[in-house]
Amino acid sequence: MKTVKIYQLRPTQMTHGMREVRSKAEQYASLARHELEMAIAEKPIPVVLGPGGAAFAIDHHHVATALRRIDIASVPVVLVKDLSSLSQPDFWLTMENNRWTYPYDPQGQRMAFAEMPQHVWELADDEFRSLAASVRDAKGYRKTDVPLEEFRWADFFRSNFPRPDSDEEFAALVKKAIKLARSEKAAGLPGYLGPSN
Repeated sequence: MKTVKIYQLRPTQMTHGMREVRSKAEQYASLARHELEMAIAEKPIPVVLGPGGAAFAIDHHHVATALRRIDIASVPVVLVKDLSSLSQPDFWLTMENNRWTYPYDPQGQRMAFAEMPQHVWELADDEFRSLAASVRDAKGYRKTDVPLEEFRWADFFRSNFPRPDSDEEFAALVKKAIKLARSEKAAGLPGYLGPSN
């Protein structure tokens, strides 16, 4: 399997959840060397080659950022598509048409592709992206293969709750968000489970 230096990975989204990054970094740091190597091998980063042959990560931005935090330099990648022959505008149009990019800031505002960060660890923190991950982990909804599912849940929570300003507020919000995720208001979102019994 091909490997790429983490500093060479180009992001395809503007934000990630720093709580999720910190949690993953702690999990990775707690593993013995062999276990860490196995964990890394199990989650190759899916990439699309863009103009100039740059490797654009289309998933696992949190994984790559967490691994960099514990001083891992390279990650395994799997090539999804080679779009290196396209111009910059055509590349981003194709990426968007395939739902391989999410150019929105932490407030959910659309941004220009030219403002996309250069490195995966430069993404802005979005508390609602962390909230979406916490709710999924607490079985508020089911993980699916739907592209960008976490962002759809993050935007749903963003439109229903104020941004938490502390760990305590975040913890309280997780409980409310699980309840909302199981309500009929969330029907139609990927991984919706319906009311809990």
